[in-house]
Amino acid sequence: KTPTICSLSAYVMAGNQYLADYALKQNPNVTIIPTTIDTDSYRPVGREPEPDTLTIGWSGSFSTVQHLDTIREVLQELARSEKFKLRVIGTPSYELSGVDVEALPWRSETEVEDLQKIDIGLMPLPDEDWSRGKCGLKALQYMALGIPTICSRVGVNSTIIQDGENGSLADGKDEWIAKLKELIHSAELRRRLGDAGRLTVEKGYSARSQAPRVLEVFESAVCGRSAAAV
Repeated sequence: KTPTICSLSAYVMAGNQYLADYALKQNPNVTIIPTTIDTDSYRPVGREPEPDTLTIGWSGSFSTVQHLDTIREVLQELARSEKFKLRVIGTPSYELSGVDVEALPWRSETEVEDLQKIDIGLMPLPDEDWSRGKCGLKALQYMALGIPTICSRVGVNSTIIQDGENGSLADGKDEWIAKLKELIHSAELRRRLGDAGRLTVEKGYSARSQAPRVLEVFESAVCGRSAAAV
């Protein structure tokens, strides 16, 4: 269905370059409009972590929790030397031996509040076609809330995050552990990356920043159809 939909469309909006390259094979009128966040609803709260215990968090769904599974060994090894709680949002239960886990279902009415209790956000992904097509929503949610974020170097993640500037990128067990330890042991690093992440969302990934570009696409599509009719 997808190639047909693209070819029949007056204009295609793609969430990242990987998707845009696919759409361009079917339609010359393609613009990248990234996933956006409502920055009026997603706001940092400046919460202080619990004494001696940070909350490392992941948000997703029952179908995507397999992505969190890719760093199970990372979290288990980290728990042998560091004290933290793992908050898993999107599945009613999550078992991870040796790790203090709090699992809760995703709820629209408490989504922002549930995320605000995270001190470090995780977005691990396998390097495969499906993951390369993802548009970074999870990372952008964390970042909009001022939460320092660690992502796999997969797909659009490397576009959204500049490693060490507005978040962290990691590959492999050793790098994931090293990046997590850096954040656990440095409140200043957490604050700096969290603030920079929020600014990144405000400038390029907020609904407010992208709305004018979406309007331009709609106007181009309408004008194109009118010209074709004439």
